[in-house]
Amino acid sequence: MEPFKVLTSRTVVLPQDNIDTDQIIPARFLTTTTKIGLGREAFYDWRYTPDGKTKDDFILNTVDADEHRVLVAGRNFGCGSSREHAPWALTDFGFHAVVSTEIADIFTSNALKNGLLPVVVDEETHARLLEHPGEQVTIDLQANELRMGNHVVRFTVEPFSRECMLEGVDTLGWLIARVPTIEAFEREHAA
Repeated sequence: MEPFKVLTSRTVVLPQDNIDTDQIIPARFLTTTTKIGLGREAFYDWRYTPDGKTKDDFILNTVDADEHRVLVAGRNFGCGSSREHAPWALTDFGFHAVVSTEIADIFTSNALKNGLLPVVVDEETHARLLEHPGEQVTIDLQANELRMGNHVVRFTVEPFSRECMLEGVDTLGWLIARVPTIEAFEREHAA
């Protein structure tokens, strides 16, 4: 995972409410234990016809993933079953952040552990983002701010997860980085 400090990117807008994890990554693609290649399966049933042909008019098939790294979604994003493959698919596609007025708790937890920043914003900011697809935004995790032009809104992230994202580590990586301190403590307090 790379450290997440400040991201400036154009947005991709999927305004649908209640986008669940099975829409993000259909269950038939959950057989892999690696993240690599799951971006192709992200929103598969929306992006491809039943015979596997690309739907040229679907937004994710028309954007440059290197320029559009922020997904703006409708209310209640990531609901449904818990599956780590959902943030894996989104990050492999190229997303670094998801913005909505409501993001499911289990999805939020899985996203934060896998380098995808969930950003919850107020209704006014959300409406503004939905009305301006492709708009450039800046998400500053250090300041906990989302900026779009002159509009600035603060957001919150659970402190430990925020620290891990700023450092670019998952929970295990955070712990491993502290092994020397833990070992020194154990030596100092050996019975």
